[in-house]
Amino acid sequence: MPKNINIQLKPPHSDLQEAMIVHPGTVVSFCGRRWGKTDGYVERLYFWMQQEPGLYWWVGLSWRSASMKRAWREVSKIARAVLRAMGLNPKNHINRSEHEISIPGLGEIWFRTAENPDSLAGEGIRGVILDEFSLMQERVWTEFVQGTLLDYGGWAAFSGVPKGPNWAASLWRSAAEKPGWLQVHATSYDNPFINHAALESIRRDLVEWMFNQEYLAKIVSGEGAVFRNVIEQATAVWQSGPTPGRSYVAGVDVADANDWTVVTVMDVEDKKEVYKDRYRRVGYPVLEDRLHALTKHWELEVLLVEANSIGKPVIDHLQEFDIPVVPFYTTSSTKAPLIQSLQSAFEHREIRILPDETTINELVAFQTKRRAGSPWYGAPPGMHDDTVMSLALAWHALDETGMEVLF
Repeated sequence: MPKNINIQLKPPHSDLQEAMIVHPGTVVSFCGRRWGKTDGYVERLYFWMQQEPGLYWWVGLSWRSASMKRAWREVSKIARAVLRAMGLNPKNHINRSEHEISIPGLGEIWFRTAENPDSLAGEGIRGVILDEFSLMQERVWTEFVQGTLLDYGGWAAFSGVPKGPNWAASLWRSAAEKPGWLQVHATSYDNPFINHAALESIRRDLVEWMFNQEYLAKIVSGEGAVFRNVIEQATAVWQSGPTPGRSYVAGVDVADANDWTVVTVMDVEDKKEVYKDRYRRVGYPVLEDRLHALTKHWELEVLLVEANSIGKPVIDHLQEFDIPVVPFYTTSSTKAPLIQSLQSAFEHREIRILPDETTINELVAFQTKRRAGSPWYGAPPGMHDDTVMSLALAWHALDETGMEVLF
């Protein structure tokens, strides 16, 4: 705090909560309900404002979120105490309509919501809390908030309860291996002030998977998970080019402006993935040149391209080259058997894939639901499924060698 100002904050209830507060880098936490995530991150804000005064953000889902309202209440309460101790009128420094707080000598705290990610671009900040991040779109972090930390080498602190194997679960897993990051996991039982008898009563009333997710902070795949044995089958080795005497095919998922174009190359005989290319926001000429070069380099027998509204022009242009291109028309009736074939390959351990983190995360998160009596397949909210679709097309292409191609 500013000189001669001493505001008493709550002492951490555990060593783990203290680590969340003082860790100098990025923190990713999955903690059960009522463990103390909000209290810990409120104190983290003020702890680091003392060390590095400047602009800090608190990003929540929306102002309808109870967690967001509670965070504003707690942060404002401490700010009022600090301002009064400095002889300042809190009304002049706490803007309730804009949800912004300014404390001379410490900096500013702005509350923002993830409802409109585009509004999060701009300011360089020292640190940010992403509250309930497991319910946010991935692009809130990757496209907007992450970039605001570059000016000062700032930190991010993620807080939430797992919501299945989505992008947040992937981020939490990766935090254990990233230098300067801290992975935090705690259950509701780990709060020393929680009534364990009351927790046990909740446990008896809830279905097991929900209690495991909400109170034990476990990443629950649920009944909607599609692919099994994914990590076990991620044993293939990257290749820079073809092996003489081998045959290769590829599947291409062509992206729109917001997704990724992914190309997966597979060895026909060994049924293994050997190469992957993934890129976004390239024009048709560049994409077509890349696919042309890749086809020639790998001497592909089949290049299976999804012929949706985006892929159709690419296929039309590739037909002008000496490329064995085959269109795949994705509809509700063709996507289900395409995915089910890949599902069977993993189930029976027939396929081997590259140990690519993006592919593994998308396969693990991929879901199925029943819609109007038919299966629906796709990525959970906030995630992509481009690598899954490309892999499924490549797997399908294994059975299509020798088919009639378009030249």
